Amino acid sequence: MNKNGIISFGEVIVDMISQDKTNKNFQPFLGGATVNLAVGVKRLGVKSYYLCKIGMDETSVFVEKAFKKEEVCLDYCVRSSTKKICLVYVQQDSSGDRVFHSYVNPTPDEWLTENEIEKELFETGKIFYIGSGTLFHETARKTTEKALDYAKETNLLVAFDVNIRQKRWGCEEECRNTICSFLNRADLVKMTEEELLFLTESKVMDEAIIKISKFNIPYLFITKGSAGACVYYGGKELCVKGVEVQAIDTTGAGDAFLAALLFCFHEKGRPVTDVLMEEFIHFANQAGANATTRIGAL
Repeated sequence: MNKNGIISFGEVIVDMISQDKTNKNFQPFLGGATVNLAVGVKRLGVKSYYLCKIGMDETSVFVEKAFKKEEVCLDYCVRSSTKKICLVYVQQDSSGDRVFHSYVNPTPDEWLTENEIEKELFETGKIFYIGSGTLFHETARKTTEKALDYAKETNLLVAFDVNIRQKRWGCEEECRNTICSFLNRADLVKMTEEELLFLTESKVMDEAIIKISKFNIPYLFITKGSAGACVYYGGKELCVKGVEVQAIDTTGAGDAFLAALLFCFHEKGRPVTDVLMEEFIHFANQAGANATTRIGAL
């Protein structure tokens, strides 16, 4: 079988964006890091699957229509009559700047379970991608572990975006220990400099790199915002400068970076030379930079 496509596993979030300073009228937008990536790889031309549990209410219908418009496949998602989509309300302050107001999750304990995922999808796809955004919940964590078992059995490349959101965790120690327990299950890991320092409990980068090396991650990408990104692989370091643009909104830049990177791995395989790896990172840097030139995560 000719394996094809990138499978993104996560949770759909709908961003409710205020249309004016009265903060009474809101427009819904697809949101969440794993959603951003699923849409990003499809826009680059790769078959994209999204794996999650969705409901049947008006918000879920909006989600399905939005995914259909982006041509992201939801065939392996599970529909539940009781599941409600998470909503994030973003208001405008007196200056017109967007500010996070509230996070609403009506069904916090309803997740895709390990018995609801199908191995058939993993036999079809080529890359499996997860983030840490659902790992705080026991059910989602167990489902992730089962999905990773399927990914290994079917020889998929596993990509993990650390993407830490502290507010979703009970404490720093739980966050750190849980995420670190997944690092050695991935072939490719992306994190920011700040996330690297947090996970390794380090104050400087050199110390952090030494500590993270114990996880033997084949491809570790560290993003540095406008300064670019570095990769650590095969016992060496390769850094590529960022691309200069007039940034307006940095939301989703990291997701665009990883979407472009996974596109390269999907289309060209694992880079066998430093020259090819540099091309991969430059392409990803360009995508991340482009994402900052317009408002919104997508």
